Amino acid sequence: MDFNVKKLASDAGVFFSRAMQFTEEKLGQAEKTELDAHFENLLARADCTKNWTEKILRQTEVLLQPNPSARVEEFLYEKLDRKVPSRVTNGELLAQYMTEAANDFGPGTPYGKTLIKVGETQRRLGAAERDFIHSASINFLTPLRNFLEGDWRTISKERRILQNRRLDLDACKARLKKAKAAEAKAAAEHELRLTQTEFDRQAEVTRLLLEGISSTHVNHLRCLHEFVESQTNYYAQCYQYMLDLQKQLGSSKGEIFSGTFVGNAESTSPPAATSPPAVAAATLPAVPTIPVVPTIVGVPNTVAESVLNPNEVKPPASGTRKARVLYDYEAADSTELALLADEMITVYSLPGMDPDWLIGERGNQKGKVPVTYLELLS
Repeated sequence: MDFNVKKLASDAGVFFSRAMQFTEEKLGQAEKTELDAHFENLLARADCTKNWTEKILRQTEVLLQPNPSARVEEFLYEKLDRKVPSRVTNGELLAQYMTEAANDFGPGTPYGKTLIKVGETQRRLGAAERDFIHSASINFLTPLRNFLEGDWRTISKERRILQNRRLDLDACKARLKKAKAAEAKAAAEHELRLTQTEFDRQAEVTRLLLEGISSTHVNHLRCLHEFVESQTNYYAQCYQYMLDLQKQLGSSKGEIFSGTFVGNAESTSPPAATSPPAVAAATLPAVPTIPVVPTIVGVPNTVAESVLNPNEVKPPASGTRKARVLYDYEAADSTELALLADEMITVYSLPGMDPDWLIGERGNQKGKVPVTYLELLS
């Protein structure tokens, strides 16, 4: 008990001495041992590394998981050393809704078929997103987090010890200056030598840790390359999935609309051969009539386009443009023009055409082409 009291009193004395030295330094009433320029540069570099690592880590977490509630949940599971429950991605949830809707509307209907196709693509996108998040968490977030929670904590601890050793050293220097008696000076000099040795030893330990920041940068650089590679693979997968979906929808677009609206028009009209008015009309003088085509706002007039023969169309005197083909396109019928990626064609529009389509010409070949497959140049 006596030893503990003495130790407590000694620790209190050291703390008081450091507090006095720190206060006098702030007030400009005491001298301060300055570290060399190289050491100060190492300290500044370490602080800069820590600050930017924190910001990059936090923003990458936001990129991978935009939902703040989900991030908090994952953080709590991690701190409790429990496995984070598997979470359905937004793409997978959208795929589920589309599939269920297609089953209700009828998987054999044009809308139901398209919902199934789009839903399957969304499911694949969601799975790719899940793989990307998992890869980025392991190869990028974990090393950054390990640095902040491991190496940086060690550096911070040793820096605090170095700060205390410096305060002890400067306090001893102050006591030596104030000592008058020879015996007091001798004791102060002995204490100064001990504190100087401890300070030098701690400064060397801290310096080695700070110089290790270079290795940290090399490690983080490698992790950054892995992050970019996984992100590139993710976006490449997404691009390929959407390109495949676009081709599927583009090739079946005319068939879907034509089958829907032409079929409806025919089903609501009685057969001409059995219609008495039609027989009577055959004996009357021919009267020019305008055919009535059912149209819906936002849906192209596919009946009018189905009778359009692009080979008989003359290009307008003005309004033609050059276009570069972005993707391969397989013509759905004889009215369309097959395309090859990166080739150059001439395109123009005709009155009454669906704005999603243009007439394309390549030499003597001519046909309809989808706008989404083109980059208009002039």
